[in-house]
Amino acid sequence: MNAVSQTGPSIRFRGRSFMAMTLVADVPLSAWLADFDVWLQRSPGFFTGRTVVLDLAGTAQSKAEVEGWIRELATRGVRLVGLEGVRPSLVDAAMPPILRGGRDATLAINDVAAPEPAPEPRKPVEPVNMIVERRVRSGQSIVCLEGDVTIIGSVGAGAEIIAGGSIHVYGTLAGRAIAGATFGASAQIFCSKLEAELLAVDGIYRTAEDIDDAFRGTAVRVSTEDETLRITAL
Repeated sequence: MNAVSQTGPSIRFRGRSFMAMTLVADVPLSAWLADFDVWLQRSPGFFTGRTVVLDLAGTAQSKAEVEGWIRELATRGVRLVGLEGVRPSLVDAAMPPILRGGRDATLAINDVAAPEPAPEPRKPVEPVNMIVERRVRSGQSIVCLEGDVTIIGSVGAGAEIIAGGSIHVYGTLAGRAIAGATFGASAQIFCSKLEAELLAVDGIYRTAEDIDDAFRGTAVRVSTEDETLRITAL
């Protein structure tokens, strides 16, 4: 018998890592959604095209509740790639898969766990600094989850800056500034002239209506203290 050699397209597999944003669910669902809707009103399209995971730890106790969370987010344009903190028995094939092994982005992605049961402590990622030497116009989005963002110019209304670390705006900040997406509460926002639509550090935010008029048009520093957003004049 002669051996037959068949050639054709090969199937290739590669491991690849992506940065995901995790939404942490809270109860009651109605109150959480009300806060979430406020966020979406101030940052429309924020989750469009983003990798989003829903953490349901301590919230969903039935399959119907899991389906409810997924359905409510879907109606708001949030498509989930995975779930965390939920029992496998509450998830079926039609739902996003349960993800395991995720870790906060504040941990270095190149770290390798020690073979011993107690791994070596992981070192934080050293932040980088993105410098943008132009005006950021309405509809534009600047994203740097690996570190700080410095804008030498203004940020127009409807524009968005998202930084893993701090945000520095040497000009008017009239759009949305979201700092601490990776490095958390250590991040801050600085601007020469505050006219922002939304300010956020480590997930704690204020919309335009919640910003004291005394800070409008002035140079400010934005930071977090005791789980609240603090704005101080410079």
